[in-house]
Amino acid sequence: MVDLSSYKSARDLVETTDPELERPVYRRPGFDGIQTSHEMDERISAFLKNTREAKDLSRAELAQMLGLSVSVYGRYERSESRMTVPRLIHLCELMGFMPTDMIFATAPHLWGETPEEAEDRMKLTKLVERLPHDTMRDLIRLLERMMPAEQD
Repeated sequence: MVDLSSYKSARDLVETTDPELERPVYRRPGFDGIQTSHEMDERISAFLKNTREAKDLSRAELAQMLGLSVSVYGRYERSESRMTVPRLIHLCELMGFMPTDMIFATAPHLWGETPEEAEDRMKLTKLVERLPHDTMRDLIRLLERMMPAEQD
């Protein structure tokens, strides 16, 4: 059995309320405090719209490739509906982004203690994604040698 108080403390979790939930929840504050579920939905929606527009796709074109009506897809971009993980994967396939790109746009604090550290980690991730496989394997071996030994 885990000591819940120690668990929350070790992860810098704080008790908060969210208008969408009946009970208090524990969250790790982001760089701008704790976002509500609605605020996260709005960031996800903005990411989807900006990504679609950067690909020069209309809502109708993207909806057709997703097998959805324009009105159903439009609900995602207006933060009126939440997508499932399989739908997110499908969007990644169609628009060429990684799930982590959308999550980073929504919660960059998951990548670091400061905005600069989070940006650096995401930049490193994007660079590694573009490496040829052999180079990536060499980098893995190098990083494994650089990491301090895990203690039990």
